Amino acid sequence: MKTPIRIIRHLPSTPSPLASALSIGNFDGVHRGHQAMLERVRLAAAARGLSPSVLTFAPHPRVYFANLTNQPERAPLAINSLRDRLHLLSNFGMEQITLLKFNSALASMTPTTFVETLLIDQLKTKWLLVGQDFKFGHQRRGDIELLQRYAERGDFELSTIGDVDDNQGQRISSSSIRQALLAGEMGQAQQRLGHSFTISGHVKHGKKLGRTLGFPTLNISVAPLCSAKIGIYVVRVHGIGDHPSMGVASLGRRPTVVEAGRLLLEVHLIDKSIDAYGKLVCVDFLHFLRGEEKFSSLETLTLAMQKDTLQARQYFAENGL
Repeated sequence: MKTPIRIIRHLPSTPSPLASALSIGNFDGVHRGHQAMLERVRLAAAARGLSPSVLTFAPHPRVYFANLTNQPERAPLAINSLRDRLHLLSNFGMEQITLLKFNSALASMTPTTFVETLLIDQLKTKWLLVGQDFKFGHQRRGDIELLQRYAERGDFELSTIGDVDDNQGQRISSSSIRQALLAGEMGQAQQRLGHSFTISGHVKHGKKLGRTLGFPTLNISVAPLCSAKIGIYVVRVHGIGDHPSMGVASLGRRPTVVEAGRLLLEVHLIDKSIDAYGKLVCVDFLHFLRGEEKFSSLETLTLAMQKDTLQARQYFAENGL
């Protein structure tokens, strides 16, 4: 039986964290490079009787500093929602996740306080894994050399990990995956992620326009900093019934029916009609079909939706579910 995940949102914590094998990072995407780190953590924890753990942050530190300096354009787009990031970390074997709010107190923390108070005293870190270029603490003054001094005096074991390359020998990084997603290159993104790009959320009530056009949809809210390209996708839907469902989805702002609308994911299930309001569903993005368009009438919109559905059927006929 899988060990229940423990999420720690405040430190010090009651009860206190378990002695841990720990890695630190944002883990946006939980891509193949991250997965290599998590496997190292899991194996080290098992060998030493420790809890496989990660320390991560929300918001992303770069988002915090972009907002602080009133430069929102510098904030990175997100590959995962927080829910999906935590779910993936759990799937890859992490049993203890410390999720700290990145704020002024954390941004101004000295490197020595970060190590001595956060890692050693509060998180009970006994084995630590970080990237070879890891920087931390106020103005990123902490580095591997500082961590090594603590390791040499016996506070914890220290390991480092290098880059992981994709099939073309290119470094796998969250930024490269964001670029692929923004271009609608779902195959390239999936190859680097090691899993499908997904969005999960609870199905909410919409205006029910799709139903009147013959294309009822599941409506799911999306974070405004979503990294995927706006447009129409072939998707696979989990959480409705015992098996995944075929679907075609619109990720966009519905310019034909709403001016300057909020970002929304609308999923039409192919050959399935079900009351899913309130259900938590997970949508895998498989293939980008076209960009979002503003149509001159609901009739031309309906014709486009029919063509999208036909193309989605062809995709599943060729590739399976």
